[in-house]
Amino acid sequence: MKKLSFLTLLIAFGGVLTAQTSWLGQSSNQNYISTGMPILMIAPDAVSSGMGDVGVATTPDAYSAHWNNAKFAFVEGTMGVSTTFTPWLRNLNVGDMNLLYLGGYYRINPRSTVAASITYFSLGDIDMTDVTGLKIMDLHPNEYAIDATYALKLTDNLSLGATGRFVRSDLTNGQTINDGSGNSETHAANSLAADIGLYYQRPVSKNEEIALGAFISNLGAKLRYSEDNNNQEFLPANFRIGGRYTNRIDDYNKVSVMVDVNKLLVPTPKFRTYSQDSIQSLSDYNNIGVIAGALQSFGDAPGGFSEELQELQLSVGAEYWYAETFAVRTGYFFEHKNKGGRQYVTAGFGLRYNIFAFDFSYLVPTAKLSTDPLAHTIRISLSMDLMPAEK
Repeated sequence: MKKLSFLTLLIAFGGVLTAQTSWLGQSSNQNYISTGMPILMIAPDAVSSGMGDVGVATTPDAYSAHWNNAKFAFVEGTMGVSTTFTPWLRNLNVGDMNLLYLGGYYRINPRSTVAASITYFSLGDIDMTDVTGLKIMDLHPNEYAIDATYALKLTDNLSLGATGRFVRSDLTNGQTINDGSGNSETHAANSLAADIGLYYQRPVSKNEEIALGAFISNLGAKLRYSEDNNNQEFLPANFRIGGRYTNRIDDYNKVSVMVDVNKLLVPTPKFRTYSQDSIQSLSDYNNIGVIAGALQSFGDAPGGFSEELQELQLSVGAEYWYAETFAVRTGYFFEHKNKGGRQYVTAGFGLRYNIFAFDFSYLVPTAKLSTDPLAHTIRISLSMDLMPAEK
């Protein structure tokens, strides 16, 4: 059980008022991009999360819907399912906040694959209090996303993927809240979004393979939590590009190295500095369209090109397999301190036995923070190849 004010809840977990913090008390060298439903960007599996959150060109598996839907066209099995459990923000002594993921795929024919998944995020049971600490009510906020994917091989080496997604964010349970400017009737926010991906892989020698991927995800209508135009959020539309190199050293040993570059397709808010007489209003920011915002996100940072570079996130990872049975993984994720400051090393391992797979990952922050909420984050994934590929 957690005791939080409504404002604290929304600022911490991405709800109605998070965007407003971009206009309040922000220093000139910090200009965060805030979105609704940040769970859509959280790694759902212990495989990629053990390698610094790389995934756009990793080996295709049942988690490809999150990283690059086009990879499903190259998945080896005929049918498989997977699930992941992630205890969230345990370093803040929050005991009942969890992320659950369930996904599966089915190969229709040698060139086409369909897939579906559901992501569910529970913020636990929350005591909503007023500014004096007096309990007002119990809240059970939650968010979820349901998606369906189709992937097609365009050639023997290139594939295309498309995903449709329904998302729902219920942070207030329909309560009337005071957002600082008066009372507002709130409701759950629903939206539709789409993903599109490209994936290319080919052998470059008998024992070597390269892969490249590009993926645009979560491009969809804004989340609206009330009829107030200021109580809406961009979805975390995102562009990811990267590559993989795999070397099968011999019949028992295989090594892969991967790199991803990631960027939010969300407009950068104009921040307040002591030298500015005016700032962009919240209303003006909310009036930016989704497509217009995605396009201008490549060149709208107030600090110019140097700030645009700060908005890029970098992931690097490596994986070692022994006899396709035991894997060891490690990686690093970097986000500039002015854009959120998440920086961490990850490690993990995987076990395969017959049709079953178990994967585990662990996160160690490297940023210099007195208390990092992501510290000690673990993920546990279970997968099953219901119809594995014939050897």
